[in-house]
Amino acid sequence: MLSIIIPVKNEEAMITDCLVSARFADEIIVVDNASTDATVSMAKSHAAKIVRTKGADYSQRKNDGLKAVSPAADWVLFLDADERIGPLLRQEILQVISRRSTHSAYAIPRQNIFLGQPLFFGGWGNDYVIRLFHKPHLRYWQHPLHEEPVYTGTLGKLVNPLVHFSHRDLASMVDKTILFTGHEARLRLENLHPPVAVWRFIRVMLSEFWHRFIKLSAWRDGTRGVIDGLFQVFNMFIIYARLWELQHNPRLQTSRLIVE
Repeated sequence: MLSIIIPVKNEEAMITDCLVSARFADEIIVVDNASTDATVSMAKSHAAKIVRTKGADYSQRKNDGLKAVSPAADWVLFLDADERIGPLLRQEILQVISRRSTHSAYAIPRQNIFLGQPLFFGGWGNDYVIRLFHKPHLRYWQHPLHEEPVYTGTLGKLVNPLVHFSHRDLASMVDKTILFTGHEARLRLENLHPPVAVWRFIRVMLSEFWHRFIKLSAWRDGTRGVIDGLFQVFNMFIIYARLWELQHNPRLQTSRLIVE
């Protein structure tokens, strides 16, 4: 038996196609983090089990979903609302769970769609995410933002990709930057990052530019690749600008960051 777990918050624009691609599962669990739009009602219309969470981090949301999985389920797959399971991947997943697998977890490649077209360079071309687990071997998820699974046994790789609609427009990219850079800055503060000076801004931006454009050849994806590469440089600048702000404003240090 396969259970698919989908953490969400205000995903009415994306959840229907995600649920349609997941309907081959025996059980779909939508973990809702206080959505204020039609996400939950749309999920219910597709017979999904709804789990309410107040998880302040992404690992807690996935752990809450894992707790709600049916005792009869022996495999679990984690899916984001902006991801889709195509026919070939669906067939491959069903083959894995129907036979006696040699692995307890599987990494799945992702085809990342950026502004309507796939990206292959700039760090997007070799993107694997560990999402499919033999349930007895999955213990829990850890870390608040860049969550990682803790499991026993060995890791295999699937061949067919998840389709990931990463950024649909530039406005949503800016919105995500405001959210994620705040959390990244706070994590650095909690890890006692050295004081941010002018030279550090220059260094991290040049390092990110070299990483995206020279090492990973973001420019080879054309205009979209250049936009994304420059945005990653900008993103790094904002992280350190917000870290500087936290280091110089004790009042902000005591405020609690809410992860959307």
